Amino acid sequence: MTEGVQTKVFVQQDQPPGVPPLELTGERTLPDLPEENYWYRRHLVVYDWIAERVAGHRVIDMACGEGYGSGVLSRYASHVTGIDANPDAYEHAKAKYASEKVEIVRDLIETHRAPQPVDDVVFLQTIEHVQDPAAVLRHFASLLKPSGTVYLSTPNLLTLAPEGAEKSDNPWHVKEYKPHEFRELCQEVFAEVEMFGVFHARKLRLHELAIRHAGWDAVHKKLGLTKRFYDRFTPAISERDFALKPGPTDGSLSKALDFVAVCSRPR
Repeated sequence: MTEGVQTKVFVQQDQPPGVPPLELTGERTLPDLPEENYWYRRHLVVYDWIAERVAGHRVIDMACGEGYGSGVLSRYASHVTGIDANPDAYEHAKAKYASEKVEIVRDLIETHRAPQPVDDVVFLQTIEHVQDPAAVLRHFASLLKPSGTVYLSTPNLLTLAPEGAEKSDNPWHVKEYKPHEFRELCQEVFAEVEMFGVFHARKLRLHELAIRHAGWDAVHKKLGLTKRFYDRFTPAISERDFALKPGPTDGSLSKALDFVAVCSRPR
C-alpha cells in the first residue's frame, strides 16, 4: 500500500454513463479502484469528519481532484465549489458530481476568487504538493468570512517516509511535514490551530500489530499468500478502519498517518 509510485496502469471501474474514467497516476487518489481502496478510505474518513462540521455552510473544496470529496461535503453543506486545474479531473468531476449543491470549477487554487466570502475552505492531502504553502494559506484566509475555517490535511513525514529520510519517494510531493513543522506552518497564518491525527483502527490496527509483532510480512511471503490475501484485504477496508484523534504535536501525533488542522482567525 504505497502511495505515489505506480508500476501498473489502473483505471477507474464502473463509472456512470457519460463520465470519463480516470487513470491512477499517484498524484491524486481515486474511488472505484480496488487496488487504491486503502488510500481512498484514508482520505474519505477525513472528508466525512469535516462534512458534519460544515453543515449549512458554503464551502470551497480546493484541489478537489476526482470530486468525491466535494460530493461528501455536499451531504451537509448548503453549497460546495470544487476547484481543480487539471483538465481531466475537472471534466470527470463535473460530469460525475455537479448538481444544484455542487459546482465544479477549473481554476488554480492559488488565484481562485469566490464571488462572496465563504464559511470554509477544505484543502486535503495537497499542501505537500505546493511550492509556497504559506502564500496558499494566506490566499485561502482571504476567501473566508470573519468566522470562517480552513481545514487542512497532509501525510506525516515520520510515518510515510523511511526513518531519517527528508521525504518519501512520492514524486508529486514538494515538502512533507513533521508534526511541529505542520503546526508552525498553520500558525504562521492563523491564530487558532487545532491539530488531529489519522490512525489505523479495527482490522488495520490488527494488521499493523501483526506486522510489528508477529512478522506477518515474512509469513505471507513464505506461504505464498501475499497476492491472495491483499486482493481480499485491501478492497474490504472501510472508513471505520481509521480513526481521528486529537493530540499534542510532541506526543501521539508523531505516530499519526496524516495530520488534520482546523485553522481559524487569520492573522
